[in-house]
Amino acid sequence: MSADIASETPAEVITAMVDHVLDLAATWTVWDGTPARIDDRVYTPHKAIRRTADHLVDHLAELEARLVGQAPQADHWHASAITTAADLAPFTSEDLDEARSRLVRLARIWADRLDVLTDEQLDDSPGAGWSFRELAHHLGGSRYYADAVGRLA
Repeated sequence: MSADIASETPAEVITAMVDHVLDLAATWTVWDGTPARIDDRVYTPHKAIRRTADHLVDHLAELEARLVGQAPQADHWHASAITTAADLAPFTSEDLDEARSRLVRLARIWADRLDVLTDEQLDDSPGAGWSFRELAHHLGGSRYYADAVGRLA
């Protein structure tokens, strides 16, 4: 973990990631319909937003289940392995507004939850898996999806 990332609270990691995604997304209304090919996958504006939101929802469900002593439900996302017809749609200003509403709310839920956890809960989290601090840093990597599309304007 870099010194910059290590100095951020887990909540700041999540909100900074969402801010980054939305900063790039603000340029995607000029997207020409050509998917970006990164590694062995393709990405589009809609797919980047879908993957970011799905990743936040999936791990939020994990965190909440673990906090109440339950095993997390397995996810059945196809993740970035598929590109749906909806992923290929033009990315409009209305889509940007929807993405802002969705991702800002998800980031706020995460930040509110993480901010009330003690350092002990963040670092010695219940259940199997990453600590909640590590989970937040993992989610910070969701920048990847937006970075795959990049800044278009």
